[in-house]
Amino acid sequence: MTQLAKDTGLGRESFYKALTPGAKPRYDTVLKVVQTLGVTLHASATHAPVG
Repeated sequence: MTQLAKDTGLGRESFYKALTPGAKPRYDTVLKVVQTLGVTLHASATHAPVG
């Protein structure tokens, strides 16, 4: 976890705070963690839009 915090550029304490249950991390924080882990995110609609 310490290395992951360093790799994301976040302080260790900030990193742990962002990932605790009930935390509401900023989008850029989540994106940094995801990118550092080498994960990609994909979005898709759950149903067709109305109208």
